[in-house]
Amino acid sequence: MNKKNLYRVEKDILGKVEVPINKYWGAQTERSRKNFKIGKEGSIPIEVIYSFGILKKCSAIVNFNLGKLPMEKKNIICKVCNEIINGKLDDQFPLVVWQTGSGTHTNMNINEVISNRSHVIMGNKLGVGKPLIHPNDDVNMSQSSNDTFSTVMNISAYKILIEKTIPSIEKLKNELRNKSESFKKIIKIGRTHLMDAVPITLGQEFSGYTSQIEHGINSIKNTLNHLSELSIGGTAVGTGLNAPKKYDKEVTKYIRKYTNIPFKVAKNKFESIANHDAMVESHASIKQIAVSLIKISNDIRFLSSGPRSGIGEINIPRNEPGSSIMPGKTNPTQCEAIIMVCMQIIGNDVIISLSGSSGNYELNVCKPLIIYKFLESSKLLADAINSFCFFCVKGITPNYNRIKYLLDNSLMLVTALNPKIGYEKSAEIANYAYINHITLKEASVRLGYLTNEEFEKYVDPYKMI
Repeated sequence: MNKKNLYRVEKDILGKVEVPINKYWGAQTERSRKNFKIGKEGSIPIEVIYSFGILKKCSAIVNFNLGKLPMEKKNIICKVCNEIINGKLDDQFPLVVWQTGSGTHTNMNINEVISNRSHVIMGNKLGVGKPLIHPNDDVNMSQSSNDTFSTVMNISAYKILIEKTIPSIEKLKNELRNKSESFKKIIKIGRTHLMDAVPITLGQEFSGYTSQIEHGINSIKNTLNHLSELSIGGTAVGTGLNAPKKYDKEVTKYIRKYTNIPFKVAKNKFESIANHDAMVESHASIKQIAVSLIKISNDIRFLSSGPRSGIGEINIPRNEPGSSIMPGKTNPTQCEAIIMVCMQIIGNDVIISLSGSSGNYELNVCKPLIIYKFLESSKLLADAINSFCFFCVKGITPNYNRIKYLLDNSLMLVTALNPKIGYEKSAEIANYAYINHITLKEASVRLGYLTNEEFEKYVDPYKMI
């Protein structure tokens, strides 16, 4: 095929660039695409693209309302933005995270696609003639990549949290709470330092998990206020150069309208463009959930270990064969999967922390990486929790016989004797029972400290919880 049939020529301030004939992007996008062939993964998340669609639409409306943009241009920009928001142009955004740290390439990718798509919608042939809608002068009017990319970072982060991440965590919290309630009368042995401790109910144990998750949810929600601050209107460095008066408030008002999220103008646009502490703070709360889930998942797989040679106090669903050589073996795979996800999230938190610290004077230069890792964590966590909740937690049942056996044979029930015969005699009973492989009751009687009746009266697990 003739090369002329594959490419068209676009121009930018550096000269001519060949662009695929069937793509709406322009010269700046193509330069980025060719200059940053880094890795096989790491495309700008589609959530960022959709958030850009919302922002560019709202900006066009406000620029029209303020008398800066003609109605015809406003209408066509909004039409293309609606196509972006509805996922009709997903294949027009090819750029990777590994680009300019301000996200300028992606902002221009959006601007160029809106410009060229508008040209075609208006009845023109792509690449023929000069588009009526200019990518910089019209689509990017009153904006800079520095304030637009910062703004869509917060929009996409806030949206993913309330639409996907938090609902999944709430579901897990409710399932754990249900288990806690249904297990509240099942007394088992507690453990500290991995060693036997005093009794606890299985319900109390699960109530601890429930509380962990509840605190994590509250932590994430507490970060939403800072995350709701938008830098739009700050333009290049936060001063608002080339943005008309009231532009920031009006654009934010329309973003609130189209997202139904209480976004507001950043209290200080210098802070919101040069730094992403809101992202650092919010992701730290996501990491908090991840830390909790590693603990909870490990507890569940240890409690279900065996089924005959481990602790085996609870049963978890047998979802798939666990070995290619050991017939009948099943493993706590959901626990293992979510632990790996949580470790990835903890790693992402380190990346976001380092990226957040890379604000040099008036601009953070790791913006694409921050939002890439933030959205990755948010989506991974939600998906892993949904899987863990449905395929593991929901199907957990107590192993009553094993729980009773371990409780009855625990040496730490002797703790109930402290107020009756003192710590030293109680310790002597426990040590004697351990060395001679007998029960606490037998040891108490042999040592002459208690009768059978007295032991049964004082050592009652139901009174120890």
